[in-house]
Amino acid sequence: MKRAWWKEAVVYQIYPRSFMDSNGDGIGDLAGITSRLDYLRCLGIDVIWLCPIYRSPNDDNGYDISDYRAIMEEFGTMEDFDELLEQAHKRGIRIVMDLVVNHTSDEHKWFIESRSSKENPYRDYYIWREGKEDGAPPNNWGACFGGSAWEYDEATQMYYLHLFSKKQPDLNWDNPNVRREIFDMMTWWCEKGIDGFRMDVICMISKRREMPDGEIDGLYGSFHESCVNGPNVHTYLQEMNEKVLSRYDIMTVGETPDVTTELARQYAGEDTRELNMVFQFEHIEGEGKYGKWTDEKPSIARLKRILSRWQKELYGKAWNSLFLNNHDQPRMVSRFGNDTPAYRAVSAKMLATCLHMLGGTPYIYQGEELGMTNYPFTDISQFRDIESINAYREWCGSGIVTKEAFWPCLLEKSRDNARTPMQWDDGENAGFTTGEPWIAVNPNYREINAKAQMADQDSVFHYYRKLIALRKKYPIIVYGSYELLACGGETLYAYTRTLEGEKLLVVCSFCDREQTFDLPAEFEGADCLISNLENRYAGRVTLRPYEAFALYQMGSGLRQDL
Repeated sequence: MKRAWWKEAVVYQIYPRSFMDSNGDGIGDLAGITSRLDYLRCLGIDVIWLCPIYRSPNDDNGYDISDYRAIMEEFGTMEDFDELLEQAHKRGIRIVMDLVVNHTSDEHKWFIESRSSKENPYRDYYIWREGKEDGAPPNNWGACFGGSAWEYDEATQMYYLHLFSKKQPDLNWDNPNVRREIFDMMTWWCEKGIDGFRMDVICMISKRREMPDGEIDGLYGSFHESCVNGPNVHTYLQEMNEKVLSRYDIMTVGETPDVTTELARQYAGEDTRELNMVFQFEHIEGEGKYGKWTDEKPSIARLKRILSRWQKELYGKAWNSLFLNNHDQPRMVSRFGNDTPAYRAVSAKMLATCLHMLGGTPYIYQGEELGMTNYPFTDISQFRDIESINAYREWCGSGIVTKEAFWPCLLEKSRDNARTPMQWDDGENAGFTTGEPWIAVNPNYREINAKAQMADQDSVFHYYRKLIALRKKYPIIVYGSYELLACGGETLYAYTRTLEGEKLLVVCSFCDREQTFDLPAEFEGADCLISNLENRYAGRVTLRPYEAFALYQMGSGLRQDL
């Protein structure tokens, strides 16, 4: 297996709007991130993934870009970015940018030109279609943020495609001029010295020319058959790799909804010359009651089965990304653990143990290292996320679902759960801003904050520091093979990692009651690398609620082929 710095790195994802405000306007910014770099160095991470910081009208909080070579005014200036990049590099921290090129904002100069007339040179930069004979949209597709995926434009009396918001028109990647413009822009950022790209919904850039109605999924037809993993996606990514990515020592990760292990080996195979790794969502996305929306807790047996398949089927062929939450997902301790005061910290540590001991590159979402939780929303007016607001209006406004039935689903799955401000201390607004925060601070910030946890050696924060340090010390954690142990069903997750003669055993309890685990004979007398509770790991072990540990058995050393 080939070694690479991005395989051995730990990535920290920052949602700039909610991380740290430096000027008191209630919105996080680049100078605020720079001011907290020493905190991230103390944590031990290697890479920062920045959610979009480009100029944007913020219909979807920066994922609607109006200028790829300018900074969002609320976040600062290009000089502020240059300072952040310089200061991060001085601390040995790399910066990965969010690349959003499936679509732009409708306020991007390309789209302004495109919609002006059918003859405009930029017309074919986007996807336009005639409506049906009765004037209805070209097909029945629904957009990810609600409503039709087609928007009628009066100026030219045609529809344009938007798989997300109507203010996010999809680019036409079949046009070579579009690809050239994007590759030039990517090169411009690489020449600035950035260290890679996280590529937003990159599996959607190639659409089938025929666009038939999709199978009804909720209120609309699904576009997935025509727009996800399309006919030319690998050709376009190989072209991107040839013209940009291969020319720099950078890290690339593609967001690829609906990807399979087979497709992942195409996108991110060791020798496919496309991407370094992909984000797959199979382990965190299940069937909801109303589209994606559900209040049901995830099945741990299903989680184990899916993670195990990805560990096994990618080993030696492609690289895994490891995460349980991000800016589009609820807080992992609320979803997969137990966020009650009695079990929040111990279950947060358990989840971290489970994830960081797997093979792949771990991604920590801001506040995860503190065990931050979902927000206790009580009214729709508290939400800021376009997806959540539109879903509430569509499902409840249609009369299909009552507010009482839908509200628990919104509380469980809303993206705003992850977007409340970072909890720095127990002062006003959790130390995030001196102004009025753009979205409310979680009221539990007086108990859960970075200042308190940095002073407490038994905190979730320091547990993450230990996990990151272990990953740097033991190559088996990065490169070892994986085997699932048959035990526990919905309550226990146990697996081994092996590298040459070295072995690692990881055991995690996912329940709030005691349970027993029979230690395999080969791990009797093994070293305990980390545990979230004190225990004696020998023979039949009685695990307390949400207990986790990792045992290491010394072997003959690192394989020579690494």
